[in-house]
Amino acid sequence: MTRWAAVAATSALALGLTACAPAGEGGADGDVTLTWWHNGTGEPLLGFWEDVAAEFEEANPGVNVEVTAYQNEELQRTLIPNQLRTGSGLDLYQQWGAGELAAQVEAGYVKDISEDVADQVDALGGVVAPWQVDGATYGLPFNFGIEGFWYNTELFAQAGITETPTTLDELYDAIDALKAADIVPIAVGAGDGWPAAHYWYNFALKSCDPEVLQTAQAELVFDDPCFIEAGELLEEFIAAEPFQDGFLGTGAQQGAGSSAGILATGGAAMELMGQWNPGVMGGILQEETGDAEATPPEFLGWFNFPAIEGAQGDPTAALGGGDGFSCSAWSPPECTDLLNYITSVEVQTRFGEIRAGVPVTPGSEAGISDPNLQLVFDGLQSASYVQLWLDTAFGATVGGAMNEGIVSLFGGQGEPESIVQSMKDAAATL
Repeated sequence: MTRWAAVAATSALALGLTACAPAGEGGADGDVTLTWWHNGTGEPLLGFWEDVAAEFEEANPGVNVEVTAYQNEELQRTLIPNQLRTGSGLDLYQQWGAGELAAQVEAGYVKDISEDVADQVDALGGVVAPWQVDGATYGLPFNFGIEGFWYNTELFAQAGITETPTTLDELYDAIDALKAADIVPIAVGAGDGWPAAHYWYNFALKSCDPEVLQTAQAELVFDDPCFIEAGELLEEFIAAEPFQDGFLGTGAQQGAGSSAGILATGGAAMELMGQWNPGVMGGILQEETGDAEATPPEFLGWFNFPAIEGAQGDPTAALGGGDGFSCSAWSPPECTDLLNYITSVEVQTRFGEIRAGVPVTPGSEAGISDPNLQLVFDGLQSASYVQLWLDTAFGATVGGAMNEGIVSLFGGQGEPESIVQSMKDAAATL
């Protein structure tokens, strides 16, 4: 399972997931209320999680599930940290794992669910590693994949592009061809911060030797010149003007004016984004057309971030990660029961069918109905090295400083060196 090597490095063990046991007794000792927060603010995921909550309530009389969706950045950076510090009011919550999870575990906010999910963990494989700390399990993923460029095959053909880029030079050639055809090459939601940061992540991925990245993740050491090179490559890329007008103020995933919406409606040829993007685009098209049956655009294709010739990075490496859930330390036992249900083959298969992402439970891959997600799945299989999202891998303190530095560079106010220095300064505070 070499494709999971980097992900497994975030934990002492590379473990797994199977079909889970039925949910627990629920309200046997009286009514129980579970507060569940997630980031699925748009369809189809919003309605899907509401259905899952209703099903769990029906199967567990006396259990009430209060499920609420929040915008990703607000949830991750503000709402969850603030609520966890209160020691109450939140039971099941979105969990990105790795460094962020480790900090929450150290603070005593997260429940060790190792015994309750042992059967699942035994079969899941390396994908569960980011949700483990020192061999103990503190959450489970429901979605795992890699990001790359989603592109409009029709606009590529219009610009005379017959092959997807496999090197950075070929990507520049494609950008030039699209511009010559009066087509916006790339949409980016830099207004949300993290989509801009992911360009630096990918330049670092393809510039740095995998061992350098693994050491950086484990020890928070950023002395290798490849980290500066990533910023220099990003500067050159931005200078090529591949993005839409107003990209610094554009959001990523909400509405037709977002980067996902621009791609979905034919306003740009590409967007660098994760495996969830087809589901997001389908939801936007449903909102814009009023057609509840609208699906992701048929013109979509996908390719991994291109290799950089002569660089130390693995040319087939991919940047990825997943979405999961953790139970707070004070949550009732029913929280783990709900998590077991979420990661069951039944629910995971349906998750694949709604095109919201790539399910992780063995046996649920048959539910992947979107050919675009199949492309991601195939890309994941062919990647010899998978690096967890860098802000998640490095933890909130270093990851936050890194993202701020990258966004400043995107806005023309930073330097490649300042990104790395901010990361070192943040690491020194830990």
